[in-house]
Amino acid sequence: MPDTREGAEAVAQRLHLATGFLSSERGWVSERLAALGRRLRSFRNGEVDLEISLKDRQGANQRVTLECWINCRPRLHFVATSSSRDLPAALGEVRNELIRQVDEAETRTDPRSNRTLRLVPGLPDGD
Repeated sequence: MPDTREGAEAVAQRLHLATGFLSSERGWVSERLAALGRRLRSFRNGEVDLEISLKDRQGANQRVTLECWINCRPRLHFVATSSSRDLPAALGEVRNELIRQVDEAETRTDPRSNRTLRLVPGLPDGD
């Protein structure tokens, strides 16, 4: 499973554990978010910041929030939340939602997927 380990390491390098998580949980949390790390490898380490927080741990209103900032032009900020009372499931939900948001943003800014960005002045359909 070297790919999972690499993804977990990529997450661990970028991850700040905020309220609700202990520093001793960094490895476990990073493993749960490993698929996100594989997705973010296309960005340099200094371009991506991740922060995860947990409110009301094991309570009726437990909430996991995962935030991601990507320092590019324009700077991107993504937020994914889960209110699942099962912590591993909640981590999976925020991971998958953040991957979806990053993929969606990349598609919007990719000239092949955006007609406006594809248009070149002087060519047909361009100015």
